[in-house]
Amino acid sequence: MSTQKFTSSNQSPSPHILVMKSERKSISMVEPFLNTLLEFQSLEETRWFNILIAVTEAVNNAIIHGNQSNPAKQVTLSVAQDGNDIVISVQDEGLGFNPAAIRDPREPDNLLREGGRGVFLIQALAKSVEYPKTQIGSLVVMRF
Repeated sequence: MSTQKFTSSNQSPSPHILVMKSERKSISMVEPFLNTLLEFQSLEETRWFNILIAVTEAVNNAIIHGNQSNPAKQVTLSVAQDGNDIVISVQDEGLGFNPAAIRDPREPDNLLREGGRGVFLIQALAKSVEYPKTQIGSLVVMRF
């Protein structure tokens, strides 16, 4: 069974962190974690669903593509408030990836190819998406 850890740092505002094993069943932990943190935010329904879908996709990508579904590797989900924005990051322990190498799934040559739709979806739903360089794995930072 996946375990969760709720921690916060001394930074202001403090991020809330969920650490998951790289198992598909860990994805079911995302919605309750986000709901607990965001239930008092008075989010409009569209914003809530954008967050839920984008973050679930990012965690799914981290588990399957980043960590290759290796339960010995972890995925870390972090949520923080920055003014009116909600900043959410997902980090894996995989080999990393080059977001510029992802093909646009809307291009005719890519319509039937696998891959790229999740990243495209995340970018469409978030206010901004960044992929900062890390020493281990991949990190996606989404701002809503």
